[in-house]
Amino acid sequence: MSTAYFYSITGIIIFTVGLRGFIIYAHLLRKVIAVNVMGAGIFMFLIALANRNPNGIPDPVPHAMVLTGIVVAVSATAFILALVVRIHAATGQTNFEEIYNNDKEAKP
Repeated sequence: MSTAYFYSITGIIIFTVGLRGFIIYAHLLRKVIAVNVMGAGIFMFLIALANRNPNGIPDPVPHAMVLTGIVVAVSATAFILALVVRIHAATGQTNFEEIYNNDKEAKP
């Protein structure tokens, strides 16, 4: 088994673990963590994809995409966490089910 194959399979597994967490959990902070885990899986898969040349020289484009993706992921996480704080301040809830049920009861 080559190193690139191992990294790509590991990236896919990490992505599916994050996707499972995103689907199963209703708590907003757990969903944010799951999205970050999914991003880590995608980054690992892109790094494995960069090592596909037979002469051993990796492709620099996926590496640049991963670096850009890390910057975007950090800023998006900060924005989402600020929204979670605002939602918690406005509703006092951090679960989707409770927020959705309270919103349905408030409307006539």
